Amino acid sequence: MVVKYRFRLYLLTLALLCGFGVLVYRLWWLQIEHHQEFVNKVPEAKRERARIPGVRGEIKDRNGIVLATNKATFEVRVNLREVFEEYARQCQVKKVSVPTIKVEFRDRGIIRQKDEPDIVTMFKELIEARLAEMGLNVAFNAEQDLRVHYRSFGGVIPWVYRDNLTFKEFSRFAEHNLSLPGVTVAERGSRVYPLGAMACHILGYVRLPDDQRASEEDRKGWDYYVPDDYGGAGVEKSFDKYLRGRPGVKTMQKNERGRIVGEVSGSYEAPRKGNDVYLTLDSRIQYIAEKALRDGNIGRGSVVVVDPQTGDVLAMASVPNYDPNRFIPSIRQADWDELLGNRTVPLLNRAIRGFVPGSTYKVPIALAGCMAHVQSQRFNCSGSVTYGTNAMQCWIQRQSGGSHGSLGLSDALMRSCNCFFYQYGNAAGIDNITKAGKLLGLGEKTGIELDEEDTGILPNPQWLRLRNSVERWSSGYTANTSIGQGMVLASPLQMASVTGAVASGIAYKPHLLYQVKDGEELIETHKPEVRADLSKYFDIKDLELVRKGMWKVVNDTGGTAKAARITGVEVAGKTGTAQNWRRDERGVKLEDNHTLFISFAPYVNAQFAVCILVQGGKSGGGCAAPVAQRVLEQALALQNGYDPKVQPLAEVRGNFNKIEAVSYADNPLPALAAADEDGDTGTSAPERESTDTAPRPRVAPNIRKQADSAGSQTNPPKASTRRSGIFNRAPRPSETPSTPAPSGGGFFRRLFKSPQ
Repeated sequence: MVVKYRFRLYLLTLALLCGFGVLVYRLWWLQIEHHQEFVNKVPEAKRERARIPGVRGEIKDRNGIVLATNKATFEVRVNLREVFEEYARQCQVKKVSVPTIKVEFRDRGIIRQKDEPDIVTMFKELIEARLAEMGLNVAFNAEQDLRVHYRSFGGVIPWVYRDNLTFKEFSRFAEHNLSLPGVTVAERGSRVYPLGAMACHILGYVRLPDDQRASEEDRKGWDYYVPDDYGGAGVEKSFDKYLRGRPGVKTMQKNERGRIVGEVSGSYEAPRKGNDVYLTLDSRIQYIAEKALRDGNIGRGSVVVVDPQTGDVLAMASVPNYDPNRFIPSIRQADWDELLGNRTVPLLNRAIRGFVPGSTYKVPIALAGCMAHVQSQRFNCSGSVTYGTNAMQCWIQRQSGGSHGSLGLSDALMRSCNCFFYQYGNAAGIDNITKAGKLLGLGEKTGIELDEEDTGILPNPQWLRLRNSVERWSSGYTANTSIGQGMVLASPLQMASVTGAVASGIAYKPHLLYQVKDGEELIETHKPEVRADLSKYFDIKDLELVRKGMWKVVNDTGGTAKAARITGVEVAGKTGTAQNWRRDERGVKLEDNHTLFISFAPYVNAQFAVCILVQGGKSGGGCAAPVAQRVLEQALALQNGYDPKVQPLAEVRGNFNKIEAVSYADNPLPALAAADEDGDTGTSAPERESTDTAPRPRVAPNIRKQADSAGSQTNPPKASTRRSGIFNRAPRPSETPSTPAPSGGGFFRRLFKSPQ
C-alpha cells in the first residue's frame, strides 16, 4: 500500500511540474516572444518618433570672436492632432458632434465650401481653460496663428504656444503637462547676438519653424516633426546649409488613451551642432567703423573696408540699424511696425545699395581712358562744354565764374574738373567705359554672399535701348556718365572694390566667407577670386597716373581731402558729392545730398581700401573724408598694439539732419579742412528723388550731382611691382612726399612712427 500511495504522489508531482512548465512557457511566449504583436493590438498604445531640431553653428569673425551663438530656452508645444483626437473621443462619449467651421477653397477656379474641425474652440475648451486655472495662459492670434498652423501642418509640426519661458514657468508646465493632451514642454537652442546691433546687416537673423513649409519628404518617417530655425536674412541665410545642425531622435511611449507616458529607454539620439562659420570680418575693424559713424553723429551712411590683396571684407557698417536680438525668438508686431515705420529705413544695408557715386566714379573713367590710350592727352576747361544745345558747366564756373585751364589726367583727378572728364570720357568712348566698368565689377553684383545686394547701373547704349525705346545715346549721356552722374549707380562695396583694384593692381571679388569648421576640423576655406589682373590690360605707368591723382587729392596743398591725412602714413583717395532730393512727411521737396570718399592706405603695399557714404552731408571732403581718416588711422594702429575694446553696440535710429562737416572730439582737424572743399554738386543732370523702402528695398535711389576742387601739384612716391600686386613693396625713406602732410591723428598719433 505504501508503494501504491508513493507512486500516486510522484505522479501528482510530475503533473504539477508539467503544468507549471506549460504555464511558464505560455507566459514567455505571450510576454517575450510575441510582446510587440500584442502591444500593437492595444488601442492607441504605441511608440512615436519625434524629431529634435539641431543646434545652429556659431558665426565668428576671422579671429574667432563670436558674433552669433546660442542659448537654451524653453517652449510649450502643442500637437493639434492629439487635441482633436481627444476632443473627438470626449464628444463620442457625450454623443455630441465635433464642432466645425465653413472654409472656402478654390476648386478649378470655382469657390467652394467645406467643413473643417474648429480647432480653436477645441483648444480653448480642452487646453486653454486648464492653463487659465494654473495662471499659465497667454493671448494668441487664433485665426492667423493656431488655425493657419493646423490647416498647414496638422499634427506633423507642433504649434509653439509659448516660447522663452522662465524657469519657474517651465517647472509649472512640466508638472502639469501630462494631464493636457498634446502639450509638451521642450528645450531648444535659441539664437543670441552678443554684440547687439554691431554688424547686424551682415549677420541678419533667423526665422522660426512655423514660417517654414516643410516638404512631405522632410516629414516622412516622423510622428512629431519639429523643424529647425532657419536663416531669414544676411549670412544666417546665405550660409544656412553650414549653420543648420543635424537633428536628433526621441522615441516616446504612449498609453492606451494616446497619452505620452514616457521616453523609451535607450532610444534617444542627441542632435548635433551645425558647423561654425568664420567670416572675413575683423570685429575690431568692424567696431572701429561702427563707432566712427556713431561718434561722427551720422544718421544715415555706411563704411566698407576691404583688403586690397585678397578681396576680404574686413568691415561693413551701415546706419541706421537694428538689434537682431529683437527677432529672437520672434519679433513683436510693435517692434516690426516700428522698424518699417522708420523713414530712415534701418533694415536697409546701405553698403550694398546702389547710390549715384559722383566724382568718385572718375577713377574708373580714368582707367577707361587708359584703355583708349588717351590718358596722356590734355583737355582744356573753359568753364563749360556744349553738347548739342546743352552747355554742361564745371563746378568752378558756377562757383566763381572761373575755369581750370589745360589739365592732364592726374591734376584733373585732384581738381575734379568736370569739363576735363566730359571731354576725356567722350574721347575714351562709351564702349571702353563699359569694358573698364565690367572689368572692375560695376553694373553687376560683386558676388558678396548677401542676397540683398544691388547690381548698380553701368549705363550704355544697350542699357538705354532696353529701358527707353525713344531716346538714343548721345555724347551728353557719355559726359554725364563720365562724372558719375545721370543714370550711374554703384554701391559703396563696389566702389571699395574698385579702390582696392587701383591700390593693388588686381581686382578681387569681395567675399565674406573665411572658413567653415566642424569643431577643430576644417570643412571649407575660401580662396581669393581674381576678377581681373589689371597689369594685363593697363601699362603700369598709366595706372600710376590714376594713383598719382588720388594721392594728390589727399596730400596736395589744394587737395579736397586734407581731412583724410594721417601722420606718417600716405593716404590716397577721391571725394565726391551727389545731389539728391527727398520729400518729408508733408511731401515737401528737400535737398539731401550724398557725400562719398574712396581711399586706400598706405600708398605703397596698401593694407586697406575704404569707401565712406554719408547721406545728408555737405561735401565729400568735409563729411566722408574725416570718417575714412578715423577708420584708417585706428585700423592701421592695430598692428602697433592699439585695442579698440570691442563692446556690444546699441541701435542707431537714424535721422535726416544736415551735416556741414564731421568732426571728432579728439581730432578737430577735419572740421577745419572742410573749408577747402569746393562744394561741387554736379552738373545739369536731371533731378530725381531717392526712394528708400523697407524691409529689403530693391529699388535703387535716384540721387544726383557731385563735387571736388582745385589745388597745386606735388609728386607722390613711386611704386613698382610685387608678387601679390603690381603696386606692393616696402617704401624707402626717399619716397616720402616733398610736401609734408599735416598731422591728423588725434590720440592715435603716438602709435605711428616717423617714416624717417
